[in-house]
Amino acid sequence: MDNSIEREAMFYEKLDNQQVRCLLCPHCCLLKVGETGICRGRKNIERKLIAINYGRTMGISLDPIEKKPLYHFRPGSQIVSLGPNSCNLSCFFCQNYDSSQMPCSTAYINPEQLYNLVLEHSYQGYKQVAFTYTEPFTWYEYIYDFAKIARDTDIVMVTNGYINPAPLKELMPYIRAMNIDLKSIRNEFYVKHCNGGLETVKQTIKNAFNAGIHIELTNLLIPTLNDAEEDIQALIDFVSSISVDIPLHFSAYYPAYKSNIPPTSPRTVLKACQMAKEKLSYVYAGNIWSDEFRETYCPKCDNLVISAHRRIVGIDDKGQCRNCSYRIYGVF
Repeated sequence: MDNSIEREAMFYEKLDNQQVRCLLCPHCCLLKVGETGICRGRKNIERKLIAINYGRTMGISLDPIEKKPLYHFRPGSQIVSLGPNSCNLSCFFCQNYDSSQMPCSTAYINPEQLYNLVLEHSYQGYKQVAFTYTEPFTWYEYIYDFAKIARDTDIVMVTNGYINPAPLKELMPYIRAMNIDLKSIRNEFYVKHCNGGLETVKQTIKNAFNAGIHIELTNLLIPTLNDAEEDIQALIDFVSSISVDIPLHFSAYYPAYKSNIPPTSPRTVLKACQMAKEKLSYVYAGNIWSDEFRETYCPKCDNLVISAHRRIVGIDDKGQCRNCSYRIYGVF
């Protein structure tokens, strides 16, 4: 039985002529009665902005934490994962377009039911859940309500980072870890290919890191669009300006949705990793067959601390390298 509810949105304003303006993300959609926002998750119903996707998930899985990808957040653990059928960007190359860019079937799970599910699948006493697959910030009220009743649960967000500062600030105290998709270091890329903007994403990364949230970043390398060495170097420089300890994942793109650009060469991914390793402590290669850039080494003494199979082999219970006592960035 579907007991889904209509939840009023938290960040919006009422305007003249029965219009409302959503204030969750920089699109600030102006909606007449009956209209739905770009994300398809918020609708003007009788001059109230309603989160019509509240609690409606495409499915629920128990995933390896590395799938997020998070390599420095309880390596080797599994995490309850779910997400909404919505996104506030429209990348023409979207790698999961069938669930983010178009409607698909969903089922309702209320916050209490989700909490009970997380309890059933706790990891070594830790309760953790990932809001992932599409764009979790379009599920804002649902995550907020869940966080209020599950204060002992570590919430992970896998996100594009395209959210306004005020709602981000409101939710950050409840978030333990984030993987943020930094699609390009050039604003033109976001405007032309994603219907978004870079500065908001950069600010989300800075704000979340400064708030003490565990941060890892992913960059999907797309041939001819964002894989030039100068672009890669500029992205690396930006990350290092925040912290050299932020793990950076370079991932290979494959043709999907409206894109027929050929797949990323493994050489390109490995070259990007090699460049990043000159400045950053933790760099990983994703979506390619390679033994390189899978393991984690201590930045100080080069001791192996996390194996390619994501087993902790060189970190003590204080989060330090067993060989030299250097503090390894992460949650272990």
